Amino acid sequence: MKPAVVYSLLATAFLFILAFAPKPERGQYSQLRLGRCLGCKHLIFDPLVAKIERSLEEESWSEKDQHDLENYYKSQIKHDWDTNPFSDIPEEDPEDYFSEKGQLNIPGRLLILFPCLDKTPKDGVISFKELEAWNVWQATNRLNQRTLREMKEHDLDGDKFITLKEYLPNLFDNDNIDMNDKTHGKPGWWSEQFTNADIDGNGRLNFTEFNDFLHPEDSGNESIQQWMVKEKIQGMDYDKDGKLNFIEFNERAYDVYKNYIEFENDGNNLPSAEEKFAELDVNMDKYLTVAELRPLTHHLNPGELSYARYFTKYLIQMADDDRDGTLSLNEMLNHPHIFYSTVIHESELTDDDYTHEELR
Repeated sequence: MKPAVVYSLLATAFLFILAFAPKPERGQYSQLRLGRCLGCKHLIFDPLVAKIERSLEEESWSEKDQHDLENYYKSQIKHDWDTNPFSDIPEEDPEDYFSEKGQLNIPGRLLILFPCLDKTPKDGVISFKELEAWNVWQATNRLNQRTLREMKEHDLDGDKFITLKEYLPNLFDNDNIDMNDKTHGKPGWWSEQFTNADIDGNGRLNFTEFNDFLHPEDSGNESIQQWMVKEKIQGMDYDKDGKLNFIEFNERAYDVYKNYIEFENDGNNLPSAEEKFAELDVNMDKYLTVAELRPLTHHLNPGELSYARYFTKYLIQMADDDRDGTLSLNEMLNHPHIFYSTVIHESELTDDDYTHEELR
């Protein structure tokens, strides 16, 4: 049986089991607050599960395509492989951890993963920083894999670069294309986003630049971050002057910011809308510009890496029985499904939980 077929069967059984597994009773408020931060996000703790899901996405590919994809991936982001902080995780066959009924041996997986996370220092517990590094690494890999698939699909000439025409050929079907139209989703909008990602200005994107283009929320590119803020405040800027006055800030931006800060600080030390506005209003002109709103970028436009950090806090809140801020192996084994079934569903969220619009 082909690996993709095996993974498909295993994953189907695994997801069925998790769907009917009892939900944890402790920390329901924490889970709801996580939902406010993440919306509906499927968060993966175990790279083995990520491998299975990736295989499902690629199951229609031939073995040659999958082999080519792996080699292409390594050639594009070799530096990430060389600096992998979790390179000691053994490469294992998913079938080794599933019973004949398709049930994942979760305790067995936690026993394998625990020493890989307990690194700095290796003291028998997993700290917040160690768990955060792990979750951010998993999120980074997911972003890289998605970018890789897109790059392989659109890199028609095989030069390992993507032009705007390769990625969006339909934009160029019309001879009267208007690159000055920067309305969301229009040619000029895509062109501006592409230009922001094109750091060296050569008209084509390498892997890192294309990754920033596809996942602007997680980009460290300053031009992209400022563009993201500008895009975000357009829906909040009622008078269309390119800035936010206090009423605009209070009615839209502050609510988004508040939900994240409440979760980050456990509901403590939350500045009022007036206090936060005054802090951001550097020139004290009673308006917030794109530059002044820049510190809120990751609250207004949270990406996969931000979600990974919130997921870290949630896991420790839910499994840290002795409340020492770290996780022991026993604590993880006492709460196995926390690490394998964290899916925030729409049915668990109220209308007030949907406080931010997706940029894309």
